[in-house]
Amino acid sequence: MSIITVKSINDPTKTYQYLDTKEPMRGGMKDVYFSPDKKYVVALFRDKLDFNQKDRLKKITGHYLPQIQKKPAGDYYLNEIFRWPTDVVEHNGLTGIIVPIYNQKFFFKKGYAINDLIQGKEKNGKWFAGAKFRNAKFPLRLDNSELGTWLSYFQVGVNLARGVKKMHSMGLAHSDLSYNNVLIDPIEKSACMIDLDGLVVPGLYPAEVIGTAEFIAPEVLSTKHLDKNDPNRKLPSRVTDLHALAILIYMLLLHRHPLKGSKVHDLDTEKDDLLSMGEKAMFIEHPTDPTNRLKLKAVSKWDIPWADTAKLPYTLTGPYLSKLFERAFIEGLHKPIQRPIADEWEQALLKTTDLMQPCHNAQCEQKWYVFDNKANPRCPFCGTAHKGTLPVLDFYFQMQPGKWKPENHRLMVYNNQYMFKWHANRNIIRNERIAGRDKIPVGYFTFYKDKWVFVNQKLDSLKDLTEDKEIPVGSMVEITDGKKLLLSAEKGGRVVVITMANKGG
Repeated sequence: MSIITVKSINDPTKTYQYLDTKEPMRGGMKDVYFSPDKKYVVALFRDKLDFNQKDRLKKITGHYLPQIQKKPAGDYYLNEIFRWPTDVVEHNGLTGIIVPIYNQKFFFKKGYAINDLIQGKEKNGKWFAGAKFRNAKFPLRLDNSELGTWLSYFQVGVNLARGVKKMHSMGLAHSDLSYNNVLIDPIEKSACMIDLDGLVVPGLYPAEVIGTAEFIAPEVLSTKHLDKNDPNRKLPSRVTDLHALAILIYMLLLHRHPLKGSKVHDLDTEKDDLLSMGEKAMFIEHPTDPTNRLKLKAVSKWDIPWADTAKLPYTLTGPYLSKLFERAFIEGLHKPIQRPIADEWEQALLKTTDLMQPCHNAQCEQKWYVFDNKANPRCPFCGTAHKGTLPVLDFYFQMQPGKWKPENHRLMVYNNQYMFKWHANRNIIRNERIAGRDKIPVGYFTFYKDKWVFVNQKLDSLKDLTEDKEIPVGSMVEITDGKKLLLSAEKGGRVVVITMANKGG
């Protein structure tokens, strides 16, 4: 083993080192070597790059990286959401990039339930997107300690949506967003985008690949036979990223592909794949056209129960995400301009977490489910009914003095559920830029002496409007059917109206 020194192209005074083991990790186009201190890797392209390819890398590291660093939440994006290349180097005529090492949480601690063959390997998104690696009977099932709960994947989706949102806000497109280019840790509810050296700069650096098979947008597949300069040819762009993002979120929550159904378009497998994901692509859960439904007798036994769309339909993700899936895979499937943007996915995922309920069955693998607005809610995964009353808080905001309007946003209560500032005041936006002080709970709900109560920890203008009574910090208020609470008297402060569901439960 020897230590090799390489020079930066962006700043010739900078050098980096890597350990040449003669057996590097091999990616699709690059050989990857660790630095001696294991703080970064040097990834050398095996083939020589042309001027435009080098210039793209210089732009990604020298122009777009500082853009992220200087903007609000820069550290959050670079430490949590991206593994962004930091420099471009050359060695023996080959070009390479410097990339910070992945966080340790993105390597398997245990891996498979029955052996440690993948212990220490990267937690590539593909491990978590499909059904078989979580099937209790599958020989190479992932250990429970690696899988997290259903709630975990909502925050994972938030990270992915924020990453796409940030790239698009800078005028960039990913071009090859897929489960192969993201790392996922359901335990810490994290996701990180990797392999960011091929970003598309519209009008300057076009995509060099059309994407990964299951994530390529229909318009890209159906025109890939055309010349690159043909005006009708569709290449990866921001709208194709939105197709890939929708597929990623769908797969992480429902562990099946939204377009890979049982409909056959051509007996030639290659042609059929091209049609079913391209020109003839159709949502497997299309509400009015069932022709692409998954036929359970045709799917792998390891994909059950997730392949059973009748038992586990997309609607179990709740009202906000269901609407976005319909826009992505019905209205926007062949009309890219209608696809939901990344910010919409982020907000829908966050609002859906406010609808979550813990399952009362300690053996339930998913642990959480979305309240479906039914009188007698039950977990869709294991069938366990909710026990006891269930407080539902609907948010209202003041349009003008004395006039309150519903927000289409609610908070489901469970024992020791927290309330935050972003619930109490609509001017506090829950996103990556939120201040640390606004992440502190302002109160919590608990079942106390056979009653639901809210304990006020930090709301200095909480008022029970039904009783016309102030609720000082440090005191509690009983949560009852029909009660109205003013959460904050400040501008943007909300009112909640309480409904008690499952009264007979």
